[in-house]
Amino acid sequence: MPAIVAFETLTDLYLNLTEKYKNSPKTAFAYKPSPKEAYKTVTWDTVKEDVTLVASYLLEQGVQKGDRVAILSENRYEWAVVDLAIQMTGAINVSLYTTLPANQCEYILKDSGSKIFFVSTGIQLKKAVEVFDNCPELETVIAFDEPKVKKYMQKDYVKLYDTICKTGLKAEQKWAGELKKRPKSIQPEDVATLIYTSGTTGQPKGAMLTHRNIVSNVKAAHEAISISDQDRCLSFLPLCHSFERTGGYYAMIAGGAEIYYAESVDTVARNMTEAHPTIVVSVPRLFEKIYNLVHNNVKEGSAVQQAIFNWALDVGEKYWQGKRGLVALQKGLADRLVFNKLKERTGGRIRFFVSGGAALPAEIGTFFMSAGLNIIEGYGLTETSPVMCANRYGEEVMGTVGKVMNGVTVGIQSLETNEIIAQVSGEDYPTDITCKEGEILNRGPNTMKGYWKNDEATKEMIDDDGWLHTGDVGRFENGRLKITDRIKHMIVNAGGKNIYPGPIEDLFKTSQWIDQIVVVGENKTFMAALIVPDFEALEKYAKQNDISFSSNEELISHESIENLFSKEIRSFSKELASHEKIRDFRLVPNEFSVETGELTPTLKVKRRVIEDKYGDLIADIFEGDEG
Repeated sequence: MPAIVAFETLTDLYLNLTEKYKNSPKTAFAYKPSPKEAYKTVTWDTVKEDVTLVASYLLEQGVQKGDRVAILSENRYEWAVVDLAIQMTGAINVSLYTTLPANQCEYILKDSGSKIFFVSTGIQLKKAVEVFDNCPELETVIAFDEPKVKKYMQKDYVKLYDTICKTGLKAEQKWAGELKKRPKSIQPEDVATLIYTSGTTGQPKGAMLTHRNIVSNVKAAHEAISISDQDRCLSFLPLCHSFERTGGYYAMIAGGAEIYYAESVDTVARNMTEAHPTIVVSVPRLFEKIYNLVHNNVKEGSAVQQAIFNWALDVGEKYWQGKRGLVALQKGLADRLVFNKLKERTGGRIRFFVSGGAALPAEIGTFFMSAGLNIIEGYGLTETSPVMCANRYGEEVMGTVGKVMNGVTVGIQSLETNEIIAQVSGEDYPTDITCKEGEILNRGPNTMKGYWKNDEATKEMIDDDGWLHTGDVGRFENGRLKITDRIKHMIVNAGGKNIYPGPIEDLFKTSQWIDQIVVVGENKTFMAALIVPDFEALEKYAKQNDISFSSNEELISHESIENLFSKEIRSFSKELASHEKIRDFRLVPNEFSVETGELTPTLKVKRRVIEDKYGDLIADIFEGDEG
């Protein structure tokens, strides 16, 4: 389905949307003023008024085309207003994760040469004040919320959002002509945003995404997936990440969809029942948690309840695979007995979920599809704006990331010979192509302009033929791309065999007892794992089996718990090749998280951090193993 308005730049998109919905009650965005209040909706007329005020303020401060303006904020309405105002002035949006410590914020502000810095809460303002004197090009810090620590407001460079909007109102007439002129100067090849990599190794790099990069990806998304003005999206993934920026923001408004902001990642479950979204863009971690919660609840039910659940899943999978007749009648009963309750917990209106950012375990995807909650899995990188491939609604194949997007060409390069062994373009699609495994390459209008002020890193990423090297390994199966893992995640054991930990970890994530898992074994004679148990399930098991404990550490050290996991590991390892089997493990008492540094802001595992942090446990596993 084409976008609801024509556009060649993000500025065009905004201007044409405000014109289309002029004097209309159509909701553009919605947010909760406080946890106890209902969602408050915002029309496009209000959006235009707010954007004009902020844009006028930016012009009053001397912001020129190409200047950098930074945002450090959770997803909220003000984030969108500031972003659209930045686009109106021709400036570049520099986005920062709220989980970044002050020193990394400082690096990005200095590297980008940001002139103005928008921050959300007092916590984020504290970081800005801490680093301000070390950022010579930074002139002003603007806080969305009034801080509880009043001394911050005594800094002459700190302003409140409400205050700068009043300044913008006074300057609106002065800059009205420029706000008509400036957008016309913005070209598709101009840089729209700098999105910095999460910096798991070395300093973060700023990917320069142009208007053409993002616009081409938004249009391709609309050709692949139906998004209309009847849709409503719940936004909670970080807007400073390209997946949410393109998929959960620009692609949504380009279809006329409403965007409701979740209060936080922790409130998504409640906000789904309040916002009643039709589309939710997420990462696999959300689906893994729902899957484990449902299955753990089922295991606590009676034998009859478990039988009904398993029957419903079987019926649901047959229906999803296209069987009808009696199955259609059974599906209606399965919905009433089992699946409608799950759908109610997602707000009751979901058309589909979109999953990206990491691999979705096939078994978990199949569960949701069987329940009638479609998941469209896609794949891409920040540097590809981001989507390269995606499944299409009604054509989902779990375990794959679907077909190549229109306008994009994906290549597979042999890991042995470096020759390109397959090349697939989205427009002229071969439905039967299958090839061997290799590195996944990207070429097309979605390929970033390069890394900001880092030609060396750009040349490492994009070769002379224009191929962007993703660092991911995969292959085509019947025209659909299947991801194996990251090249840098590959483990070479003592026998010289190459082992990709991702698929192994995906298998174990379906265990009712396992919340998170990291496979280790570089240069060793066997594979092992660090495991974070599902402590909610484990505590129930302990209570049922009269196991007393006062802490997670005490619980996981209990002999019965060790035996429980040993049995589970052996059972799941039966499905693996001999060199892939998990032969030993250690249980970890605390969840891997963004706050403690083991996960990226998009919930990907930082393997090096975990291997360093739990080095003693890993050494204990392999003690005596000479490799």
